[in-house]
Parts: sequence; C-alpha cells; structure tokens
Amino acid sequence: MNEDRIEGNWKQFKGKVKEQWGKLTDDDLDVIAGKRDQLLGKLQERHGLARDAAEEQLKGWEQRNPDFRYD
Repeated sequence: MNEDRIEGNWKQFKGKVKEQWGKLTDDDLDVIAGKRDQLLGKLQERHGLARDAAEEQLKGWEQRNPDFRYD
C-alpha cells in the first residue's frame, strides 16, 4: 500500500492504532495523518520508546494489520 492510500484510509486505521497505543491522543492521530515517520515519532514521545523499540513495535503491528503496510 502506498503512502497516499494510507493517508486516504487513515480514518479507518486510527481506531486500530489507538487500540494498540492508547497514549496517543486524537490530536496526535490528526498530526500523524497516516504518515509512518510521524507515527514513529509520536510513539517515541508518548510511550517513551527508543527509536529501535518504536520501529519494532510498528513492524509487528503492520504484520498484524497488513492493509496498513507500505509498498
């Protein structure tokens, strides 16, 4: 899935993202707007994760939610 498609379907993904990372606020999700690098940054900030740990969590989440993956 390309980034444009992710951004277009972001409303559908927001609920799944919030289920996984409950410390993300609605404002955070609006800022992220389907951009993977923004999501990584917010995971680090809100959950106190190192970049590697945030990346690992996101990769696992993407595997469980294949519609979210980038091509």
